[in-house]
Amino acid sequence: MPKRGLGMDVFTAAQQRIEWTFDTFDKIYLSFSAGKDSGVMMHLVCQEAIKRGRRVGVFFLDWEAQFTATVDHARRMFKLYEQCIDPYWIALPIKTWNACSTFDPEWTAWDPAKRNLWVREPEPVSITDTSAMPFWYEGIMFEEFVPTFGQWYAQGEKCACFVGIRAQESLNRFRTIAREKPMYEGKPYTTNVVENVWNVYPIYDWRTEDIWTYNGRFQADYNKLYDRMHQAGMTIHQMRICEPFGDESRKGLWLYQVIEPSIWARLVMRVNGANTGRMYSNERGNVMGNHTITLPDGHTWQSFAMSILNSTPPKTAQHYKNKIAVYLRWWMQRGYPEGIPDEADLKLENNGKAPSWRRVCKTLLRNDYWCKYMGFSPTKTSAYQKYTDLMARRRTAWGIFNDKEKQSA
Repeated sequence: MPKRGLGMDVFTAAQQRIEWTFDTFDKIYLSFSAGKDSGVMMHLVCQEAIKRGRRVGVFFLDWEAQFTATVDHARRMFKLYEQCIDPYWIALPIKTWNACSTFDPEWTAWDPAKRNLWVREPEPVSITDTSAMPFWYEGIMFEEFVPTFGQWYAQGEKCACFVGIRAQESLNRFRTIAREKPMYEGKPYTTNVVENVWNVYPIYDWRTEDIWTYNGRFQADYNKLYDRMHQAGMTIHQMRICEPFGDESRKGLWLYQVIEPSIWARLVMRVNGANTGRMYSNERGNVMGNHTITLPDGHTWQSFAMSILNSTPPKTAQHYKNKIAVYLRWWMQRGYPEGIPDEADLKLENNGKAPSWRRVCKTLLRNDYWCKYMGFSPTKTSAYQKYTDLMARRRTAWGIFNDKEKQSA
């Protein structure tokens, strides 16, 4: 898709997108992570809200395992704009992916069963009572909680959620913005999330340099953790703030040890595999499936995948087998009736256009629990047992990963 100039700078374009959103939607909230992008977006949105005498919701999901500077920045921003915001500082038990461990491939922030191991106490402004969010249930996943919050906040009205992601930051974020999607009134910076709720990306075309130019020119409040990252030798393009144990975010675990040793000590006690993630997440190779992986002597990629599954805890192995069975079946019906190849053209593999056992191995080595690398999305916790029972029947019918069989058809 060729780039098209807008005939204006990105700052003006963002302001116009925000103005259009206020003109168009009656209910508005913004998703705030306390990172550099959502921080700039919050400044822009709240300044417009103040001009119009409007109030906006601010959704901040507190992951418990947060840098002190991140919490401090969130406090300052909530205080700075208290005249125009309705705060939703969420500190509820919410489950998410732990890419650092096959024994505990998920972890729950603010887990009441591990109260004595919490990394820190919730903030006074936090929502800690689950009854405040009537859609919450025990075991709810992050991927389900976020859109359901939007639906609850909208209360059936047309609602916009400002999201501060930028296409430059990662391929996944570029795809989120650039893919074919239902847009509101044809605006390319919008997408429908759930009924009545539309995401709006007002700074999607900003570069990292634009973010820091804004902060410098307007002396805007930002997360001072970025100063510490700079002191640790990171470039402005390497600096990311997100929940700590995902596939990409685990690469920043070393920062906790360097910047906040006391927080790091509690993290190691709190989440299984945290220290392993710190040691190996930035290393190339088979330990965590980063970049290039190598095939051990005497193995095919298929036999290597089976070896990994056989060494994985049984419950986790069954989870992966369910996903792999669907993957194999899907490709069998699309040109591979005799089974997928051991490897294919690497570019096609990486784009998801060709299957291979090498791709399966990389998914397993990365602890990619929901198999996003193979094209899957998370299964809702509330439906997971039903899904597991269904897959047991399907695997038997398909003849893939039967209990009596040690490898797939």
